[in-house]
Amino acid sequence: MRWTRRQFASLIALPLARLRGQGISTRNVPPSPRGKPSGLPFAAQFTDVGKAAGLRAPVIYGETGRKTYILETVGCGAAFLDYDNDGWLDILILSGTRLNGAPEATNCLYKNNRDGTFVDVTEKAGLHRTGWASAVAVGDYNNDGLDDLFITYWGQNVLYRNNGDGTFTDVTKAAGLLHEKTRWGSGCTFIDYDRNGLLDLFVGNYLEFDPKTVPAPGGDSYCNWKGIPVHCGPRGLPPGTPSLYRNNGDGTFTDVSIPSGVAKAKGSYMMTAVAADFDNDGWPDIYVACDSTPSFLFRNNRNGTFTEAGLISGVALNEDGNPQAGMGLAVGDYNLDGNLDIFKTHFSDDTSILYRNDGKGFFDDVTSLSGIGVETRFAGWGTGMVDLDNDGQPDLFLVTGNVFPEVAEQLPRYPMSTPRVIFRNLGGGRFEELIEPAGPGIRETHCSRGCAFGDFDNDGDMDILAINLNEPPSLLRNDLSGGGHWLKVKLIGVKSNRSAIGARVTARYGGRIQAQEVLSQSSFYSVNDFRLHFGLGSAVAADLDIRWPNGNREALAKVAADQLVVVREGAGIVRSEKFGK
Repeated sequence: MRWTRRQFASLIALPLARLRGQGISTRNVPPSPRGKPSGLPFAAQFTDVGKAAGLRAPVIYGETGRKTYILETVGCGAAFLDYDNDGWLDILILSGTRLNGAPEATNCLYKNNRDGTFVDVTEKAGLHRTGWASAVAVGDYNNDGLDDLFITYWGQNVLYRNNGDGTFTDVTKAAGLLHEKTRWGSGCTFIDYDRNGLLDLFVGNYLEFDPKTVPAPGGDSYCNWKGIPVHCGPRGLPPGTPSLYRNNGDGTFTDVSIPSGVAKAKGSYMMTAVAADFDNDGWPDIYVACDSTPSFLFRNNRNGTFTEAGLISGVALNEDGNPQAGMGLAVGDYNLDGNLDIFKTHFSDDTSILYRNDGKGFFDDVTSLSGIGVETRFAGWGTGMVDLDNDGQPDLFLVTGNVFPEVAEQLPRYPMSTPRVIFRNLGGGRFEELIEPAGPGIRETHCSRGCAFGDFDNDGDMDILAINLNEPPSLLRNDLSGGGHWLKVKLIGVKSNRSAIGARVTARYGGRIQAQEVLSQSSFYSVNDFRLHFGLGSAVAADLDIRWPNGNREALAKVAADQLVVVREGAGIVRSEKFGK
């Protein structure tokens, strides 16, 4: 077992980490000095085409003015998914409500018309539902070839079975997923933790919230920020506990939270959850970003149990031994070494954090070394580690937005609406911040939360879907000009789960190596396109090594660039498709 100075310092700091500060963790750190701009052109330009595409319904979430409760501020996620298997990405937008119940709002499902526009099919699909939605996970839990939905709420979570005819059925009760008391469900993910070909379900719970017992803004020491009275929490409110449900293979689930060991993890405010293999042992682990408290890494013991190893792995705290307000998560291979790294977003006056994976499940905080520490102005939420300009190197993207209108009124340097941020990958482990050069869709300001990444117009570059509170969502079309080659890989499990969640594809191209996994949730409470996208730069082909969720492997040599390939487990490439601009 390897211990670093930082891990020893973190161990000492951990008992104090839960006791410090105001309602939300923030370090008041100054930004790192900005280096000289690279001067390199950025081929990706983003334009918000959401309204023109038909995404016109606002995402209602709390009052537009002062917020009485933390429930009104956290927001929700979104998903790119192909629910009808026509090869074009559809869109799911979650929504909340208001404490006075008006206006009524619902989650919205938009079907892709294949011409750059979408049509609202929420009612027809059976997905109309009001309430405080949080997160969505996508996966084919019954292995019928259709992606199903799990949505968390403050209240009752919901499992929707895809019927294959454009409709969904609420099967929560029949599946054994109803719970007796009100919970605040947060990050959730499908995961085949026992590698038996059936998708199990991990669910985080943010905190125990009862508006009848929560103090009024300013009514407690945890109900302030920068000395200004604001809504209470998360600190000062009871944290939730995680749940794990094993898929029984007959449409039902069994709660195994206690025997699996995940219920032992206590004392943190869980937000986004990502299931991926962080220690390269072939078994999926679970990382959970936690708000203002140490984050969790559940290491899979390969026997049906997990051990919480966030601290010893180096991903519970930052390099100073402090907790941060963890909200969004991006997982990918930014330094092209074949290991999955972690990028986590945080609150204002603090940096987002980049953890570099050493390949054995231990991580180093390289935020300052990478150049990401230059940005501390904005509260970060949804995020992705995605190659936006197809140069062969994954970039970082995050949406931002504040939570305290009262603070924005008195301290204008903390506005509610703020721009999106791109960190362009320069290679060599370094990034540079881009806002102005990346197009109007990046510069425009919104109070955003979840975001998802996918190629909605099938033109070979990655677009971005973003949740904006109390206004319609943004659909940022990537108008890529002069970018590199690319390759998309769609996996279909046979012995493994049909969605291939947990499968890893390692691509070798142009002397580079990059690993990606199929994830059921990432960003902030959101789901990306299941078609893995590799920018290839100048390379015209890639060699692919596929490790399926059950551990079986396949190799595909010299796969030509600029196409989508569909790979069925055990059968190789069964279909390919060229995309056009």
